[in-house]
Amino acid sequence: QVQLVESGGGLVQAGGSLRLSCAASGRTSSNLAMGWFRQAPGKERECVATISWSGASTYYADSVKGRFTVSRDGAKNTVYLRMNSLQPEDTAVYFCAADRTFNSNYYSLRSIDYTYWGQGTQVTVSS
Repeated sequence: QVQLVESGGGLVQAGGSLRLSCAASGRTSSNLAMGWFRQAPGKERECVATISWSGASTYYADSVKGRFTVSRDGAKNTVYLRMNSLQPEDTAVYFCAADRTFNSNYYSLRSIDYTYWGQGTQVTVSS
């Protein structure tokens, strides 16, 4: 079992930045592909960014490409999402998710593929 805890959300003005963290604990290992998802009120959960176990493969949704950066620190079992140039449309609850895999370059864009989820952290961007 893996527990995920997000932190770093908050209220920020448009154009500002935040860094989300997702700390994994429990039966952790190095073979976790990680994803960041977000869900705004009345909208479906969408994949924002993913990173493979090795860190060599990443994916970004078109809406955040060039503004968000996903990274991971294996020694700390932590994944980060750096969010720059935030806009009101980025307002949502952000979730991190983990999927155990033996493919070091694997990642998935589908929430259904992720076994472990954090509780979410609210990001609110004011205009």
